[in-house]
Amino acid sequence: MYSSLIRPLLFRLPAERAHHFTFNSLKTLMHLPGVAAVAESQFKVVDKRLERELFGLRFPNPVGLAAGLDKNALLVDELAHFGFGFIEIGTLTPRPQAGNPLPRLFRLPTDGGLINRMGFNNEGVEAAAERLRQSRHRTIIGGNIGKNKDTPNEEAEKDYRICFEALYEVVDYFVVNVSSPNTPNLRALQEREPLQRLILSLQELNAKKARPKPILLKIAPDLNEAQLDDIVALAAETRLSGLIATNTTISRSGLRTPGPTVEAMGAGGLSGKPLTQRSTEVIRYLHKQSGGTLPIVGVGGIFTPEDALEKLAAGASLIQLYTGFIYEGPALVRRINEALLKVSK
Repeated sequence: MYSSLIRPLLFRLPAERAHHFTFNSLKTLMHLPGVAAVAESQFKVVDKRLERELFGLRFPNPVGLAAGLDKNALLVDELAHFGFGFIEIGTLTPRPQAGNPLPRLFRLPTDGGLINRMGFNNEGVEAAAERLRQSRHRTIIGGNIGKNKDTPNEEAEKDYRICFEALYEVVDYFVVNVSSPNTPNLRALQEREPLQRLILSLQELNAKKARPKPILLKIAPDLNEAQLDDIVALAAETRLSGLIATNTTISRSGLRTPGPTVEAMGAGGLSGKPLTQRSTEVIRYLHKQSGGTLPIVGVGGIFTPEDALEKLAAGASLIQLYTGFIYEGPALVRRINEALLKVSK
C-alpha cells in the first residue's frame, strides 16, 4: 500500500513539504482510537532473539531510526509504534536556528537517493528536551548533538556541552555529529586534535554524572583509510562507546540522474542507495581495524533486508534507517526484523 499509493502521493509534493505533511498526519492519526494498536500489529516484531545488548543498553531489536527525520522529538511516541528498536533525535543545537534557505531537500528517485542541505534546522535543544520529558512511550532514545552555525569551531566545545547537559536526563545515549556537510567548516572538527579535545571535554562532563551515558561519534563516508585509522585510535583514547557509520556523502559519482539535474539541486549531503556500498566498506574497515572491539551502528542506503544483513555481516551491531524508510515505508522495519529471525534459526 505504501509503495503503490502513499509514496506516489507524497512524492507529488516538494520533499520538505511532504515531510511536514506526513508528520502532521501521523500526529493526528495516532491519536485516533485503535490506530496505534493497528500500527504495532502491522509493523512491530517482538522476539527475544532480536534483542541486542550494547554499551549498557538492551535494544529490543537492532533496527533504529536515524537522526534527521525527527530532529525536534516531535513524533517520538508516534514513531515508536512502527517497531523501531531505538530512535535518534536531532541534530540539536543550543539555540534554535532556521537552517539553510529553501529549497534544501531534493529527491533522486532514479537513484533511490536524497540530497539535503538542511543546515541543522531545529527548535533548539531545550524544546526537544521538554518534549522528551513529556513523552509517554518507553523507547531507547539517542540524542544527536551539534553546534550552531554562527559558533566558531574554536568555541564548539561549549555548544556540545550545553546540548549534553540539556539532554542528559532524557536520552539514553549521545551522538556527536561533526560530519554533516551542511554546516560551514563543521567537518574540520573531524581532524584528530579538535575532535580529541571535543570528546574529552564531553567525557569530562559525563564522568561527573552518577550514571555516565554512552557517547558515540558519527563519521562521514568521505574519510580515507588514514583518517579512519585516526578515528579508531581516537575512539580508544577517548573511551567512545561506539561509532555511527556513516553520515551523508558529498560525492556525486555513479548517479543515474542527469548531471544538469543534480547540479541544479546544488550542494548538500547525498543519502540513500548511492551510499549503500561505501557505508558498508567503511563499516567493514572500522570493524577490522578495531579488531571487532568497537561497536558500530551502520547507516546508509538500507532499502531491503538484504542491505541490513550485509551491514551486520560487515561488522555493524545495530543499523539505522532514514532514506530507505522514506522510500520503502514502515514495513521495511518489520521485513528486516523478520529476516533476522529467519537467519537466527
